[in-house]
Amino acid sequence: MAIQFTLPGRTILGENALENSESIIKGFGKKAFIVTGKIVTKMGTVAVLTELLTKWGIEYQIFNDIVGEPTDKMIEAGGENYKKANCDFLIAIGGGSPLDSAKAIAAMTILEGKIADYIGKEIKGKFPPMVLIPTTAGTGSETTQFTIITDTEKGVKMLLKGDDLLPQLAVIDPIFSLTAPKNITAATGMDALTHAVESYTSRKGNTLTDMYALSAIKRIFTYLPLAFDDGNNKKAREEMSIAAFEAGVCINNASVTLVHGMSRPIGALFHVPHGISNAMLITECLSYVLDGCYEKFAAIARAIGAAGEETEEKEASKAFLEELKELCKHCEIPNLFEYGIKKVEFDAVAEKMAQDAMASGSPSNTIKEIKKEDLLEIYQRLW
Repeated sequence: MAIQFTLPGRTILGENALENSESIIKGFGKKAFIVTGKIVTKMGTVAVLTELLTKWGIEYQIFNDIVGEPTDKMIEAGGENYKKANCDFLIAIGGGSPLDSAKAIAAMTILEGKIADYIGKEIKGKFPPMVLIPTTAGTGSETTQFTIITDTEKGVKMLLKGDDLLPQLAVIDPIFSLTAPKNITAATGMDALTHAVESYTSRKGNTLTDMYALSAIKRIFTYLPLAFDDGNNKKAREEMSIAAFEAGVCINNASVTLVHGMSRPIGALFHVPHGISNAMLITECLSYVLDGCYEKFAAIARAIGAAGEETEEKEASKAFLEELKELCKHCEIPNLFEYGIKKVEFDAVAEKMAQDAMASGSPSNTIKEIKKEDLLEIYQRLW
């Protein structure tokens, strides 16, 4: 069976990646629309970009109104600002939220109606060129055709997709992630791990995504604890930026499964950051589906040194879960109660969350067959 494998148009990865992207960025036009957030702006990261743009003779308009995870209202405002500013292309710099926002804004500068109109549809169009520059190592948004935007009217995180949402250029310089605080390092790192494990155990996985996924998983188990303990560890940051890229490529081609499907509703209704909600769920979700593909989970265990070649697959799979629990503990991942969510409020919306999760399609990618009742069971196990 033929494999279709999609990547961003161009990728520049490593030290001084942004400086080395001058000729490509100049080719996109004379004026850039910079999509970012106030924290990234305050930290001076945006200034690094704007100084280079000025040096290169490129004008810019900054839109730094992406506060928290993106909503349809932010996208609408971004689209209006882009048109008023008369820009030629977009540059997003920041975590997953600005990057996801830039994709949706680019689409809505061309498409009719509202962003919510495109849920469940392939988003297509001749959109303005996009340059995506991550400042965290985890979301992988710079590598994917996906964007996650909250529909504020329905209280749903919409998973929107289309090959035309892939950036023309991804610029990945680990130096930008040095300023990420511990909680962001943990959240984004666990997001990347979730991407890699889910794609590896997805029905849509293939030879190429398996290769990228195992590589990412090994890097994350080795280097996420080091990056968490010491944010200035350049080697750890570099390895995590590579792992995030690898894991992003994986989900772009093999999609996600149970964990993402179940975490999006928690994020939408209880405002839990995406990476944290994934990390809260990952152990329970994977333990529930372990018997669906012991072979795959055993391979992960052997790749990270949690089990030997002679270890029986079922036991090796359980050894992986134990290592996963230890990683979550090391990165101080809270559970629902510790995060401040009340069980009575959680139970009141469990039915809606399970319904929304199934509707997203992600749980159906799990090798083990999953039904709505299974999701309700897992939601209860979280307590």
